[in-house]
Amino acid sequence: MGWFANGAFKIELVPLAGSADCDKYVGTGELRYALPSIEPLAALRPQGVKAKAFYTAYQGYTYGIAVPIASPIKSLADLKGKKIGVASMASGGAVMVKAVVSNLGIADTVSIIAIGEGAQAAALTRNGEIDALGLYDVQYAIIDSLGVKLRIFPNPEMDRFPGNGLVALDDTLVQHRAEAVALAQGYAKGTIFAINNPEAAVRINWEVFPYTKATGKDEATALKDDVRALEARIVNFKLDKGGVKNWRENNLANYQAYLDFLLKWGQIKQPIKAEEVVTNELLPDIDKFDVDAVVKAAKDYK
Repeated sequence: MGWFANGAFKIELVPLAGSADCDKYVGTGELRYALPSIEPLAALRPQGVKAKAFYTAYQGYTYGIAVPIASPIKSLADLKGKKIGVASMASGGAVMVKAVVSNLGIADTVSIIAIGEGAQAAALTRNGEIDALGLYDVQYAIIDSLGVKLRIFPNPEMDRFPGNGLVALDDTLVQHRAEAVALAQGYAKGTIFAINNPEAAVRINWEVFPYTKATGKDEATALKDDVRALEARIVNFKLDKGGVKNWRENNLANYQAYLDFLLKWGQIKQPIKAEEVVTNELLPDIDKFDVDAVVKAAKDYK
């Protein structure tokens, strides 16, 4: 859509194993920006990694624990002694599972296993090789489309915690401010477009990244499944999930509640203030675009 043109740069997407790697590569300067969850950054900041989240991409918490629909596990407490699969040990899901089982006092009994995502995670769940999943909204929609019906446990305490956001070194946000603003604006516009025309967003994704289009399915089924996966994420894109009213807001109170939760259950070792790892300083500039024009572009897109 040309939404990065004002920043005079192009985006290259680099797949990594999880949020910990995202923050590591930003910290070493190998990547200028990444889209991690906040937990690894909170752990790295006291070690000297001076970076901050400057745009909240997912206002709601995307991770959760799920079990097959017929599982005898009826509550989170029933996870005692069970095997829980996560995408990787570097993922935010691994941190979430550790916090939840620590909260329940069953951490020493639980096995957390890296199982990957998609078809691999579905197969291991179907075969009973793991008892529960510690994945996220989009993966649960994908696994369901692969025929493994899941029951996701509600966790109201964590629901308001923020998900992933754009992160950069403090120096980058000073030296490349206009670029960071343009990146965040482009992301915001893409988010608004996807909310208002998810089918078009999926088709554009297929066009730009052909390998993301599923094989072994007819196009109608592939489109239906991918739209469903996107719609699972759209729930957490929406501003009301974070209790904010426009695209320039990071809810620092929600971040602080999450950081305090992580400290309480031993997932970070030192107290940290939200302002040390999240900044609203760029956001008045990020918000300077016409939301209604993006909505119209989405609805008119052919």
